[in-house]
Order: sequence, then structure tokens, then C-alpha cells
Amino acid sequence: MLVRDIMTRDVMTVSPDTPVPALATLFADRGISGVPVVEADGSLIGLVTEGDLMRRLAAEDEAPKSWLSRLFGAAPRQAHDYAQIHGQRARDVMSTKLEVVSEEDTVAHAAALLEKRRIRRLPVVKDGRLAGVLSRADLMRAVLAPAAKADVSISDQEIRRNVRREMRKQAWADSYLVFVDVTGGVVTFHGFSRSPDVERALRVLAESVPGVKDVKLDLVPKPPFVLD
Repeated sequence: MLVRDIMTRDVMTVSPDTPVPALATLFADRGISGVPVVEADGSLIGLVTEGDLMRRLAAEDEAPKSWLSRLFGAAPRQAHDYAQIHGQRARDVMSTKLEVVSEEDTVAHAAALLEKRRIRRLPVVKDGRLAGVLSRADLMRAVLAPAAKADVSISDQEIRRNVRREMRKQAWADSYLVFVDVTGGVVTFHGFSRSPDVERALRVLAESVPGVKDVKLDLVPKPPFVLD
């Protein structure tokens, strides 16, 4: 599945000159937590989140920096922080170091990026312009979407080949200890099992193969004399 299949295309955006109070009102009224900042030609230049605005409030309670910190601290960083805290427009408070994806990236890649960076959304760009946004909510909708109906025209032989092929991709599947039968779209695993976790994973693996109607496990615990 690709990003283009599940991303949100109708995305609310703001201009770089949008006042901060208008951003806060937008977040509150629309129940959103972030908005892309784009130029008139659609070029993505930043992202404002509720976290960016909340840092302004938190800064009011911070103790003044010592003269040593002001003297030896990195001036560019101090200037950046000052502009974000005291800025009055989107261009001043927005985050500019963005993680982005393209429409052709896989959903798996995007999900890994969201998890790794601990962020809630990814702008989707095409030729430098905003094409949409992929959020955690989009991923959840993809998970909850009804599964495609099994293709009953797939033969038992083809189903068996596909199950075996998927098993060979997984080191835990023990394809030399587990044998596969398919009758009327029902997959039955015979042989030895290392653990209940392996049995559960085999069931999940088979259920993901198109054409499979049911999965049965005819497995016994692997005896000690059977070599790994």
C-alpha cells in the first residue's frame, strides 16, 4: 500500500503571514493540532503545531538565562528560540526542519518514520509543493478498513504456493518442520511447532494470503530429538 492510497488530500493550510492568534483560533475551532504553511504557489515552507504555540506559554514561566549562558550560548540558537517564542506570524513560529514523504512512498515507510520521529503527521510533497498530509489517524483508518474479499477463483494449488512463499521469507516459520495442505481454500498446517507464538504467527501469515477462507493448525510441540 502506498501513501497516495490513504493520505488526506483536502488539507487546510495557512500563509506565512497568518497571525499567531488566528492560528490558535483555527486549532481550537477545527479541533486540529497542526497546519502546513505554504507560499502562494503551494510550496511547503513549514508546519505549525499546537506544540509550537504551547512553547510560547511555557516560556513565560522560564527563569531568565544567566549572563554566562547569554554570553557563551550559541547566538543563532538563542535568536531562533526568541523568534519562535515572541513571533507574531506563522513564519516566525513554524518548524522548518520537516520530515516529508512522497505519494509513491510505502505506508510502511511512513509509519516507521512517524514512530521513529515520534510525530503525528507527515506532509506529502510532490515537486516541492504540498500534495496532502499523512497522519496517524489516516493509518488507523487504513487498519480499520474492511479487508478485501477473498478471490474465490484462486486455486488451492496457488494458495499453497503463496503460503509457502511467505513462509520462506520468515526465519521463524520453520518451513522444513511445517507442511501445508489446502482444500477448498482452507489452509491446514501439519508438523511441529516451536511455540504458541509460532502457531499464532502462522495463522496470521496464512490469513493474509488472498483466497484463504480459514486456517487450521494440526501441530504438535517440537520434540527434543528433532534438530533445529
